[in-house]
Amino acid sequence: MSLDKRYSPTPTETRLQRAWQEQGTYHFDPHSAAPVFSIDTPPPTVSGKLHLGHVYSYSHADFIARYRRMRGDNVYYPMGFDDNGLPTERLVERTLGITAQGVGRAAFIEKCLEISEEAEKDYEALWQRLGLSIDWRYTYRSIDEHARRASQRSFLDLFKKGLVYRQEAPTIWCPECQTAIAQAELNDLTRKSEFITLRFPFAETAPEASPDAGDGVQIATTRPELLPACVAVFVHPEDDRFRTLIGREVIVPLFGQRVPILADPSADPEKGTGAVMCCTFGDQTDVAWWQIHKLPLIQAISRAGKMTDAAGEFGGLNIYAARRGVIAALDAQGFLLARVPTEQSVRVHERCDTPVEYIVTQQWFVRVLDFRAEFLARGEAARWVPAHMGARYHAWVENLNWDWCISRQRYFGVPFPIWYCPSCGETILAEEAQLPIDPLSDHPPRPCTCGNANLIPESDVMDTWATSSMSPQIAGRWLQDPELYAKVYPFSLRPQAHEIIRTWAFDTIVKSHFHFDALPWKTVFISGWGLAGEGMGKISKSRGGGPMPPMEMIETYSADAVRYWAASTSPGKDAVISEEKIQIGAKLINKLWNVAVFSERFLADYRPPTTPPTLTPADRWILAALQRLIRRATELFDAYEYATAKSETENFFWVFTDNYLEMAKMRLYEVREGEPDSARYTLHRVYRTLLQLFAPFFPFATEEIYLNLFADPAADITALLSIHRSHWPEPDPALESDAAEELGALLIEIASAVRGYKSRNNLPLRTEVPQLELATEDAELGEALKLASADLMSITRAQEIVVRETLSSEFQVLWLEGKVRLAISGVAGQKP
Repeated sequence: MSLDKRYSPTPTETRLQRAWQEQGTYHFDPHSAAPVFSIDTPPPTVSGKLHLGHVYSYSHADFIARYRRMRGDNVYYPMGFDDNGLPTERLVERTLGITAQGVGRAAFIEKCLEISEEAEKDYEALWQRLGLSIDWRYTYRSIDEHARRASQRSFLDLFKKGLVYRQEAPTIWCPECQTAIAQAELNDLTRKSEFITLRFPFAETAPEASPDAGDGVQIATTRPELLPACVAVFVHPEDDRFRTLIGREVIVPLFGQRVPILADPSADPEKGTGAVMCCTFGDQTDVAWWQIHKLPLIQAISRAGKMTDAAGEFGGLNIYAARRGVIAALDAQGFLLARVPTEQSVRVHERCDTPVEYIVTQQWFVRVLDFRAEFLARGEAARWVPAHMGARYHAWVENLNWDWCISRQRYFGVPFPIWYCPSCGETILAEEAQLPIDPLSDHPPRPCTCGNANLIPESDVMDTWATSSMSPQIAGRWLQDPELYAKVYPFSLRPQAHEIIRTWAFDTIVKSHFHFDALPWKTVFISGWGLAGEGMGKISKSRGGGPMPPMEMIETYSADAVRYWAASTSPGKDAVISEEKIQIGAKLINKLWNVAVFSERFLADYRPPTTPPTLTPADRWILAALQRLIRRATELFDAYEYATAKSETENFFWVFTDNYLEMAKMRLYEVREGEPDSARYTLHRVYRTLLQLFAPFFPFATEEIYLNLFADPAADITALLSIHRSHWPEPDPALESDAAEELGALLIEIASAVRGYKSRNNLPLRTEVPQLELATEDAELGEALKLASADLMSITRAQEIVVRETLSSEFQVLWLEGKVRLAISGVAGQKP
């Protein structure tokens, strides 16, 4: 089949993608003895439409998968969809305008299943169109039967080991989503606020030793609506302004409760007035003070984010309306002393950017605080790419303040496999044989040991991370196919984004440590964000962003061109979505194709000899440089430096096309019977190798060219014809030569000098030069230049090349540096 003169990406890419699926090109072979390279692919959260940021990060893992497959590994590369939990619920609420409260729990869950399944079809279509070399036979959903079974089995194991507990305690709470969340689900958001300075009157006359206090203590706060929940005032024990006031009482403005002035080193003398009110609860410091000092509990904010009856006349108002009302009342009654604008960092829920509250609720927790040393050791044992990302993990573990809250007051998720006895308080566990189970609809395995059979099912569901943290087990089919699991676990690679080191990476290490006493994977491969543009930050599925939908970008420029952009930045680094860079990728693909069209007449029926023919200096140069490139690209891929591998291969490709092909064209077109066909041999070897080095990045164009020019039509198994099943190139020591590379660099300098001469004189590059003279006193170099004369004539369009020791006076001197001097003749009146 002859190659079309113009490359048509869309029909080519869709045809090849179908062929790869039909032929099983990327299938994992469970019976192979080859080394296994298993990838714990991040299952995209089903919360909206995929964007170019996803294309960016998921391409990175595919570059590595394709490289390892060509290196001979048996690559296990499954795909999952994270379709349980709050993100999918929010998608359904946005899409259909319904809530679980409105349509009922069962109907809402059914809609979650329907919407997530539709979204996953779109996700799979994009991944296939992008060319991800996934083995789709091993696809999973985090809500499917096997995932629920693995997640519930994990909970039962943790319960039996005493590693989970249920407790009524202050909990990080999202009023918008109306559920508890974990510390790892918090982000910091800077917003405009104001410091409100208030007067807290003394419960009795202030002592004379503190004249600055006047008739009370001044306190600055950004949350005056929490005054009804104020239970103490804290000062630093060494703050001289308040030292004599410690132990006395003040009256809370508006609400009248008497609260003590207490000392604690956590109070910051430099913040506000130095005195701070402790309310139950405004932040984590309040929680700590409440626990340490055994303070009373007043809950002024409800789960819905509204003021409770404890707020008196402000009860029932939302937080912001209450804040305005409290400030107005403070001002009217003379308690308001100052209002100062400020910028404040607020803890918000990462899913919706709602500021969180701290509310006492009953939740399930995994014990992590007691095991920080073990988790730090596990993190040290993993390989982090890039290496500095390990420091993020280390900092997260060192700064843990809460055990891991895994219960959620939502609907669409993995149920806890437990019931409670209302008579004696015992927790009844499901049997492993029952899993997966829903206690709201399934019967408990037995009555309580106290004899009570009327048990109460747990209605909360597990946090989505409680299931996603079992991804190596779910993807590796731990409970379905133990033989397969033994081959792929621990996984070779965990690709993921840097913002979920604190959630997915940490949580997976926790589960693997507790269940299997092992690291879940050998290498953690961190990608950055795809950014929408200057100042726009990360784009997301739920909030949108980005210049063009990914499928539209692919149809406009090709999947290979989009992958070119994705391969332009090193691991862990963010990248602005650049249509200009994608266009550059499209031009490179077109050039790659044009070289194929040019080469087809020389390579279509060519079978290179086992022993290389006699090579010219240009042949030896490009082949020696190729060996260096192979060695370098291999080292870079092994170090996960795919961006540099792509860049250096691209640079070599342009040197090959702009210089070597121009040197070899005369020999390619004019090969004579009986003469060594070294140009065709070299073209075949270099171009084939370049296609293989480009294959992880540009799977479609390289495949199409390879199948037409290089695949063995006699091969029995169709899948093995693919470039992606060919062997990654290895350097040939017999072709490595520093001297050959030095001579090649000299040939390029000579050609560049002639090109510069033509350019300065406004002559087309194809203009023929009657004669070039090369002068050198190095006899060995002179002989080499004579051997290279045909290649120099081809690239310079010189009709004759003369090599001698000195330059002739009648020649125009072009170049007088180094061991070789260059002159040109026969183009009269031109500037040298």
